[in-house]
Amino acid sequence: MAFFGTYIAPILIGCTYVLLSSLIPERHRRGFNAIFVAGAGAAYLSGGGFGAWEFAFAAVATYVAFRGLNSWKFIGIAWLMHTVWDAAHHLSGDPIIPFAEHSSLGCAICDPVIALWCFAGGPSITAMIRDRFTRRRPAAGSRPAVPPGTASPAAPPAAG
Repeated sequence: MAFFGTYIAPILIGCTYVLLSSLIPERHRRGFNAIFVAGAGAAYLSGGGFGAWEFAFAAVATYVAFRGLNSWKFIGIAWLMHTVWDAAHHLSGDPIIPFAEHSSLGCAICDPVIALWCFAGGPSITAMIRDRFTRRRPAAGSRPAVPPGTASPAAPPAAG
């Protein structure tokens, strides 16, 4: 069970975050994620063990998150920055949740899952799943549909 909680659960949490974020309408999704990662950048301010460096990291992470308001790439970068910060906290023995020894490690595993999704442009995973299962399949032996305004596959090419 410890393996699951330490290594698998963070991946599932990252996937759950991506799925839930996919429910946010596209016009608001990037802004929400930029704000969310800015908050993640400040997660260690209340008790992180790196002193003034916690404030410096939060400032840089906030700037990168701000750039994320216009670019999924910057949101992904901010999540990877947080991954590095989480790993540093885990290695120093100063976890994000003081009573959960491996919480920073879990966060360092979860964050790249979210970053990968951001680097892909933050697509709606729920819409992709819905489209995959609701797509109409052609009947066996039938011809593929031809988009309007194009020649039929059976029509000879126009003489030029």
